Amino acid sequence: MRAGAWVVAGNAVLCGCGAGEERPSREFSASYFEISREDFLGVIDGKAVDLYTIENAQGAFAKITNLGAKIQQLVVADEDGRFGDVVLGYPSLDAVTTGQASMGAFIGRYANRIAGGTFTVDGAEYTGGSFSLEGETFTLPANDGARPNTSHGGPLGSRFRVFDAVQLSTSSVKMSLTFADSEDAAPGFTGFPGTVSLEVVYTLTEQNELSVGYRAAALDRTTVVNFTSHPFFNLSNTPGSPVADHVLTIHADQFIELSELLVPTGVLRSVDATPMDFRSGKPVGADIGDVSYDMLARIDPAKGGYDHTFAVLQPTPGELTRHATVVEPESGRVLDVWSTEPGLHLFTANGLNGQAPRDVGKGNVPYPSRSALCLEPMHFPDSPNQPSFPSTKLAAGATYEGEIVFAFSTR
Repeated sequence: MRAGAWVVAGNAVLCGCGAGEERPSREFSASYFEISREDFLGVIDGKAVDLYTIENAQGAFAKITNLGAKIQQLVVADEDGRFGDVVLGYPSLDAVTTGQASMGAFIGRYANRIAGGTFTVDGAEYTGGSFSLEGETFTLPANDGARPNTSHGGPLGSRFRVFDAVQLSTSSVKMSLTFADSEDAAPGFTGFPGTVSLEVVYTLTEQNELSVGYRAAALDRTTVVNFTSHPFFNLSNTPGSPVADHVLTIHADQFIELSELLVPTGVLRSVDATPMDFRSGKPVGADIGDVSYDMLARIDPAKGGYDHTFAVLQPTPGELTRHATVVEPESGRVLDVWSTEPGLHLFTANGLNGQAPRDVGKGNVPYPSRSALCLEPMHFPDSPNQPSFPSTKLAAGATYEGEIVFAFSTR
């Protein structure tokens, strides 16, 4: 099953467009909207932005911009052989920059939340994430709405950055980024410690698996890292439609309890007899609005919603393991999510609301609340502040490697 993220066959393709100019003939679903490379060309922070295409001989393909290493299009067949786009995304670079920052992005240097703290410097109050590492406390700017947490790597997280990109073959592209030591420091904030180099390799296999392989190295100081891939999936042939009928299975007996600030309390709760139990498979919408359950009311006291991390069953830590399966009844598409990570974050796109321009995507389709499903393999949130969680510490000179595989099939 492992897709082999760091072994890429084929001759290098030197153009930014990659493959995709002459694909096998195929029938597309009526809602399919083609995005073009020309609409993604630009310069941000002095670096060239482009759109890269990877494909396989089965007719599947993906289009990825090096701004945030964001997956903008992922096209696979349904059970009738019609090809359709299974991720939310945007039609142009301008739309990406005004859109949801996490949509399709590769997230680092620290995915999810680091708990907030409040402190005063020269009479000015600051709120932001904080953590201790080897006896030293590090403080980070807050960017989690009204909550005093650092989210998805803070304001200089990878979702806002332009990666260096190299097309490795018609089926693979590599994107690279370096985080500088304390680059996100500001008055009252230390920023993340250490220079960290990151490489992400996207590979589309002949088995219709999109492999996301990543390697990070701490070049000079001990630090913390946590990575994930953040596609917004809708496996139907109707973009913008609810994902309530998507049938989801998650291989986890426990999930992480959240405080009112949506950061871990350190407690792992059982999923037994709760709306969090997806072990036997059920529609995403079956229990999503059960606000009598405190952990759903935490997300929205009126409507509930999922924004929770599950401790997946991992027989051998660090080995590629199936975390979840999604079946979409209309199209017959099946998505299996595999990963080397110990956690799986389930997010039901509660914050989308069809607002223009932020939530209007390809083909001018508005994306309303819960029109997508995010399954984000990662280490647990706020691990630096939770000694009982698997460690996210990366020692100076050490390297961390991981892989996420989104495997597609039909019933």
